[in-house]
Amino acid sequence: MLINNQFDRVFLARGNTDLRKSIDGLAVIVKECFDLDPFSPCLFVFCNRKRDKLKILQWEHNGFWLHYRRLERGKYHWPSERETTAMNISPRQLRWLLDGLPIEQRQAHHSISIMKYTNMRIGLGKSGSFSYNIFYGKANERKRCPIL
Repeated sequence: MLINNQFDRVFLARGNTDLRKSIDGLAVIVKECFDLDPFSPCLFVFCNRKRDKLKILQWEHNGFWLHYRRLERGKYHWPSERETTAMNISPRQLRWLLDGLPIEQRQAHHSISIMKYTNMRIGLGKSGSFSYNIFYGKANERKRCPIL
């Protein structure tokens, strides 16, 4: 399991990769085929032809990590090899992929910004007392927060 979250981006090698390659061979693929820096703080993910094994190449401070995962049952939902460039995905999509789900989730909740959908009004009441109201939701469907 990837515990260290010190990476900027995640790149998938589309199609299949010969997983007999080790650190040096995968680093050459990253550099020569994808024109990316294998020493960057990114994860580079590779999958075999049968779609049941993954290798993840990661640089950390003074050396490479090579994570390896083999499924006992089932297959990964891996993107096709129509394009030869690496596919940039989010860490959330990588988690879906490792959990056996497709990268594109139609039912997944989209990330929202709380500041975009929250409005706080502060003012003095009619009696001169301090009052505030917090509203949430989109502008056309504002609701008063019942907790505060």
